[in-house]
Amino acid sequence: MTKFENAKVEILKDETLSKNWYHLRNVTFNYTGSNGITKTLKREVYDRGNGATILLYDPKRDSVVLVRQFRIPAYLNGHSGWLLETPAGLLDGDHPAEAIKREVMEETGYLVTDVRPVFQAFMSPGAVTETVHFFAAIIDVTVRAEDGGGAAHEDEDIEVLEIPLADAMAMIYTGEICDGKTIMLLQWAMLNREKLKSKN
Repeated sequence: MTKFENAKVEILKDETLSKNWYHLRNVTFNYTGSNGITKTLKREVYDRGNGATILLYDPKRDSVVLVRQFRIPAYLNGHSGWLLETPAGLLDGDHPAEAIKREVMEETGYLVTDVRPVFQAFMSPGAVTETVHFFAAIIDVTVRAEDGGGAAHEDEDIEVLEIPLADAMAMIYTGEICDGKTIMLLQWAMLNREKLKSKN
């Protein structure tokens, strides 16, 4: 039982404001709330497609592989713009597991075949439609198929780093790691550390 059992939503108008890189929409809808009152509301919604991200963990070295790249939205919000993150990317029509394998190779140069689904999450549901599929994979950091560094045709400029898991966790508290998906996967890794090590 929920207080929203009788709530209703009726879309009245769905207008495209911009379809340059992704799709920005202005949605007008009737919302009948838990109190039974109906109001007409407007919200801007950003649709960039769904994505995937992955924790790359080496149990022998108890370390993770992260990538550093420039993010203009973070820069515009007072950050240097260079964020440490778990590898990630949009699905682009692929199955999430296949999409993240592709992204891992492009960004880090590691070939992963066995990816474990961890959970899914909306990252900014107040304005963005995107849901992100979270994965984990065991790697040997000494075995790399390619250099990585990102896809040139996407203007990616990526640094690949191996960081001890304990150090990565400490970097959350110092603010050196401040990307949401990365924090979520690192905390998941700490909760599942012994299980991950046993896969070695």
